[in-house]
Amino acid sequence: MRDNFNKWKKPKILEGKLTKWNWMVQGVEGLVLGEYTDIGAFTYINASYGVEINDYVQIGGGVKIYSLDTIDDIHGKVILQKNCKIGANSVILPDVTIGENSIVGACSVVRYGTIIPSNEIWLGCPAKYYKDVKHI
Repeated sequence: MRDNFNKWKKPKILEGKLTKWNWMVQGVEGLVLGEYTDIGAFTYINASYGVEINDYVQIGGGVKIYSLDTIDDIHGKVILQKNCKIGANSVILPDVTIGENSIVGACSVVRYGTIIPSNEIWLGCPAKYYKDVKHI
């Protein structure tokens, strides 16, 4: 997959508008986007209080990332560290850090204030530790 990254170009991101790949950001000024990221269609990112997506992060289609929850009046920066992966249709709530090389399974919900350490797989609603990532 990394062979395809030599063609990667930083996407044009406009406030509240779909990108060329059909994902959207609100609070664009709060978004830090690393290189070689892959963000799936119909992903929504609210970066009002900061969202940092580091290099080589993969985000599946339909993911919701919130730095602000207006219902519970909770806000906080979301950090997706290098090479982590977020499965399709997952929800990442405010004040969350996903560690380097970690994986959040599809349809999972990562609750407020959660710190997922590096090299772990978390699944479920709410997301909980499943097992370590094994490197080959």
